[in-house]
Amino acid sequence: MSLRTPALCLDCQHVEAAADGTVRRCARCRGHRLVRHAELLELDVAHVDADAFYCSVEKRDRPELAAVPVLVGGGSRGVVTAACYIARMRGVRSAMPMFLALKACPDAVVIRPDFAKYTAASRALRHLMQRLTPLVQSLSIDEAVLDMSGTAALHGVPPAVMLARLATQVECQIGITISIGLAPNRLLAKLAAGLDKPRGFGVLGSDARAWLAAKPVRLLPGIGPAQERRLAARGITRLGQLQGLTAREAQSLLGEDGPFLVARARGEDRRPVDPGREAKSISAETTFSADIADAAALERELWQLCEKLGGRLRHGDASAGGVVLKLKTQRFLTRTRSARLGTPTILPERLFEAARRLLVREIDGTPFRLIGIGAAPILPLADADAADLADPSMLRRVAAQAAIDRLRDRFGNAAVQRGRALGQHPVTRNRPATPGDG
Repeated sequence: MSLRTPALCLDCQHVEAAADGTVRRCARCRGHRLVRHAELLELDVAHVDADAFYCSVEKRDRPELAAVPVLVGGGSRGVVTAACYIARMRGVRSAMPMFLALKACPDAVVIRPDFAKYTAASRALRHLMQRLTPLVQSLSIDEAVLDMSGTAALHGVPPAVMLARLATQVECQIGITISIGLAPNRLLAKLAAGLDKPRGFGVLGSDARAWLAAKPVRLLPGIGPAQERRLAARGITRLGQLQGLTAREAQSLLGEDGPFLVARARGEDRRPVDPGREAKSISAETTFSADIADAAALERELWQLCEKLGGRLRHGDASAGGVVLKLKTQRFLTRTRSARLGTPTILPERLFEAARRLLVREIDGTPFRLIGIGAAPILPLADADAADLADPSMLRRVAAQAAIDRLRDRFGNAAVQRGRALGQHPVTRNRPATPGDG
C-alpha cells in the first residue's frame, strides 16, 4: 500500500493527499507550486523571512526595476546594504564594498536606503502575522518567528494553510514576497525558510536529523568562519559528525559550547517564541568619499549620524540603553566600541555625548573610511528621557527635540539644523544614487 502525503497548493491553498510523488499540479487551480511533507498539517512553528527585503520594497515602488539588478547601499566607496536576487546570482553579497559589487554587476541600479519606508513595510508585515497568532517574535526588520500551536481551532485550518494565505496577502497588500519555514522548533523553522528562496515554503519535521547529517557545520546559525575552522582542525566538517558525540565527548572536544552544538546539529531547540524578547538592530553609518583622520571632521559626521539614529529610534518606538561606535580604517579593519547610558534616550545630544567619548579614544592619526553609531540594548520608547532631578533641563530638551521632529516630519530634515550640523566637512559626501549611477 503506497503512502499518502499531504500536498498544499501555495497559489490557492487547496490541500489534497495522494500517493507519494503522484501529485504534480493542484487539482483545483492546476498550479504547480505545491508543498509536500508527511507532517505538513501537524507542525506549528514558523519562520517568516522577507525576500531581499530592502530591494523588494524599492522594486515595489519602481516597477520598471523588476528585472534589473538592484543594490541598496552607499556610493562607490560605500558597502552593499542589500542586493536583489538578480545581483546575488552574479556574486554580489551584503557588506561587500560597493566598488567590488559594481565590478561584478556593472549594470546594477544603486539606491540609497530609505529606512522609514522599510520600517513601514515591516510594520505592515508584522500586523498581518499577528492576525494569525499573538506569539510573534521579531528577529530583525525582515524576519520573525511564530508559534501557531492551537491556532487551527481558531482559524479552522492547519497552520500550514494559514501561512500560505499569509504569503498571498503579503504579496497583494504589501507588494513584497516572503519565504516561510515550518517545523517543530525555531532552529529548524529558520533552516526550512532558506530551502527554496525566494517565495519559498520549506518544511522540516522528524526527517530533519537525517537531512542535517550531510550538511556542512557552517549551516548552523551561529557557526561563523572562526568556529568552522576550529571544528575543521578537529576533523569535524559535517553535522553528522557532531550528532554522534555524547555530551561528555562534546565538552571534552569542543569546550563548554560542545553539548549545545551537538544538540543543534541534531535539530534540537527548546527556545520558546517570546514576543517580549525582540532582537532589533537600529543604527546609522556613513562611508566617506575620502578618508578622514581629523577629530573635528569625524565629530561632525558623528553628530549627523546621532541625529539620524535618534529619529530611527523614535520611528521604531524604541530607545537606546547604550551606544555602539563603529569605525572602519582605510585597510578595512573594523573597530567597535560600546558604552551603556545611565538612562535610555532618543535625544541626539545624549547619544553624541556618549559616542564622542568613545571616538576620542580612537583618534590616533588613523584615517577612517567609515563611521557608524548604533543603539544597544534596544529598549521601549516609553523608557526614554524620563524627568530627572539630577538633570532639570531634561523635560525642556525632550520638548525641544519633539518640536524639531514635528517640523522635520512635515517639512523635511533640512527644515531645522542644529549648530553642530552647520559646519560641513569639505569632503564630498555620498550623494543619493540614481539609475544612471548603476
